[in-house]
Amino acid sequence: MTTIPSGRLLLACSIFCLFASTQICKAQALVSAGAGKVASTTGYLIIVDKAANALYVYNERGRILTYRAVFGEGEPGDKLMEGDNKTPLGLFHVIAKKIHPQWGPFLLLDYPTQDSYRKFNEAKAEGRIPASAHIGGGIGIHGTRWNEDFAVDRLQNWTWGCISVKHEEARYLYDLIPVGTEVLVR
Repeated sequence: MTTIPSGRLLLACSIFCLFASTQICKAQALVSAGAGKVASTTGYLIIVDKAANALYVYNERGRILTYRAVFGEGEPGDKLMEGDNKTPLGLFHVIAKKIHPQWGPFLLLDYPTQDSYRKFNEAKAEGRIPASAHIGGGIGIHGTRWNEDFAVDRLQNWTWGCISVKHEEARYLYDLIPVGTEVLVR
């Protein structure tokens, strides 16, 4: 197990929490809990900041990568149901890596999580989404289509809920990031 020095990560997380919901800050507090260090079974942590259009990669030395990122083309906010084209907020893990025929390297996340289902069921109970709605799935980190990196340069949110970086950046993440890596989306 690799550890990430808590001082660097906690400073970054404090800055990010200025933009995050209370629930996500609580999730980050769980990740940051421990004997002064953040435990990571993979040696990496990804933090995605939707407000800053950024994806950050950390290892035991601190932040090692910063990429511009774009998200679902739906309205701002948290994903509540399939088809809303929003990128979900929360703490996720990379559960698989594959090559997608359109978007190339793809890091599949474990959305929906228990917290995702809780928010989905609350939204249904409160009538904010239709009773017939489904939660969806297939959310991940991937590149743009070939020759469409301009979407990231122009910060054009275009996905159906995924996180998109430039094609070559997605390839680098695919090679670097192991399955099991924690991904905090805020």
